[in-house]
Amino acid sequence: MGHIQYLNCMPLYWGLARTGSLLDFELTKASPDALNDLLVSGDLDIGPISLVEYLRNADDLVALPDIAVGCDGPVMSCVIVSQVPLEQLNGARVALGSASRTSVRLAQLLLAERYGLTPDYYTCPPDLSLMMQEAEAAVLIGDAALRANLHDAPRLGLQVHDLGQMWKEWTGLPFVFAVWAARREYLEREPEIVRGVHQAFLESRNLSLEEVGKVAEQAARWEQLDASVLERYFTTLDFSLGAEQLQGIAEFARRTGPTTGYPADVRVDLLT
Repeated sequence: MGHIQYLNCMPLYWGLARTGSLLDFELTKASPDALNDLLVSGDLDIGPISLVEYLRNADDLVALPDIAVGCDGPVMSCVIVSQVPLEQLNGARVALGSASRTSVRLAQLLLAERYGLTPDYYTCPPDLSLMMQEAEAAVLIGDAALRANLHDAPRLGLQVHDLGQMWKEWTGLPFVFAVWAARREYLEREPEIVRGVHQAFLESRNLSLEEVGKVAEQAARWEQLDASVLERYFTTLDFSLGAEQLQGIAEFARRTGPTTGYPADVRVDLLT
C-alpha cells in the first residue's frame, strides 16, 4: 500500500498506528508522482492516487468511498504564489512545482477559463525562492505550499491565491485532489482484504479527527509550524468522498477531460 508523507495525509495514517492496523500493511513511502506510477503499473495494490491519474486509469481502478484529500473552500496547501496580480500573468512565466498533476491541471484550468490567461508554463522543483527568481508566479502544493502560504509569501510580500477557494468561488463545489483506490484485479482476487483496508482507513480518519489536537502536536515536533496552525489545517481539509465530492469530480472531468486524457463523462467506480 502506498503512503504519501505529506502533512495533508497525516490524519489518514496517524490512526492506523493507534488502532494497530498499521502492522497489517506493507507501506511504500514515496512522492505523489511516484505512488501514482506504482499503482498504475501494478506495483502497488492499494494507495492514494492523484485525481487526474485516477481519471486517466479509471478502467483499472476502484475508488474507496468516503476517503479522499480535498476541500470545500480553502485548502491552504495548493496555491498560486505571485509577484503580480493574476490578471497580469497573461504570457508571463509561471513555474509549476513538479509534485502534483491534479493541482497543476486545476491551476491551469482556473487561469485559462476563469481569468482568460495563457501563461508560459514550465516545470521545476518546488523551491519558492528559486521559482521567484525565474518566474512571475508559481504553483505549489503540499508542505512547501503550506510554508509558502503561511510564512514565506507574507515575508516576501507575495500574493497567495488558494486553489481550493478559487474553485469553490467559481463552481460552488468541493474539490478532490486525491482518492484512495485499489487495482481492480486485486479487488477481484482479494475483496475482503480491500474492504478491511477501507474500514481501517475510515477508523483511522475518524480517530485522527476526534483527537486532532494530538495529531497536530505530534506533527509540530518536526515541522516549522505551530500545533494550532496544523490543527486548523487538518480541520480545513476535507477527507470525505460522498455525493457532493463526486459532483465536484464530475465538473472537473467535464471541463478538463478532452485535454487531459480521459472522457469528459468518465465514471468514478466506488467500492461497494
